[in-house]
Amino acid sequence: MAQPKILVTGAGGQLGSVLVPALQAKYGFNQVVASDIRDKIEINADYVQLDVLDKRQVIDIIHARGINQVYHLAAILSAKGEENVQFTWDINVGGLINLLEVARTARLEKVFVPSSIAVFGPLTQGEQTPQYPVLIPETIYGISKVTGEQWCNYYHKRFNLDVRSLRYPGLISYQSMPGGGTTDYAVDIFHKAVQDQHFQCFLSENTRLPMMYMPDAVRATLELMEAPREQISVRTSYNLAAMNFTPKEIYQEIQKHLPQFTISYQPDFRQEIADSWTQSINDENARMDWKWKEEYNLPKMVADMIHHLKIHYQEKNQDHV
Repeated sequence: MAQPKILVTGAGGQLGSVLVPALQAKYGFNQVVASDIRDKIEINADYVQLDVLDKRQVIDIIHARGINQVYHLAAILSAKGEENVQFTWDINVGGLINLLEVARTARLEKVFVPSSIAVFGPLTQGEQTPQYPVLIPETIYGISKVTGEQWCNYYHKRFNLDVRSLRYPGLISYQSMPGGGTTDYAVDIFHKAVQDQHFQCFLSENTRLPMMYMPDAVRATLELMEAPREQISVRTSYNLAAMNFTPKEIYQEIQKHLPQFTISYQPDFRQEIADSWTQSINDENARMDWKWKEEYNLPKMVADMIHHLKIHYQEKNQDHV
């Protein structure tokens, strides 16, 4: 197998902004090409502007840069997706089909396509959700991700394309701001806490959702893609789990570090989205197939988030002095 030459689409998003440096560290700076719909992003990388709906452009970049692996992260997230249903479908499904078809014809070695807990719906088993549950989501984001999983499975079965996927829980990161997801309260809450601001949560205090700290999510992605092909038994998308908690529980953990921090709850339209999702995940397939194991629980994550965000805001304040 040739040295990986990787294209990352949607590189300016929450996951991409952390995954790109991780890929550079693993494979070399010049082996990673970052792309996004925007003309520039805040990532130190070999960068190209790319519209995933422009199939000709995708083909040209893959051939011009000698790409043999793609991490296809370009997508519209759950809350933003409800604001523009057609555009979300076009990007999340049309862009994926473009990418898979180009990957097939260009004979790419591997493709990574993220999925999400948004594929679950009110008929899904809500606790310890199994790998193959009922999938009838109630958001366009969830619908697009279920569709995407089936396209990935089809391209593997029909064309032997080595496409791999993870159903990410809510992702929490200090490197990027919230990006329009229903679980993004668990990012914003830290920014408010560290800046000594009151936090108004858009979910009710006892809304339990699966979550994961970004270092675990990045490591899971790299481990999945490095696993031998014969160990990959799931070609829709692997369940992936680390922790689950409620807004009240993460608030109480933050208060141990920042006792003056306050919170209130005012659920909005995202509450209905969250209520349709599962509360905890059974990810035994990932643990058996490629030995997945998380490193961060809630207390360890909270301590690390606060540590890094304090440094971030101290540096930011010094820049304004």
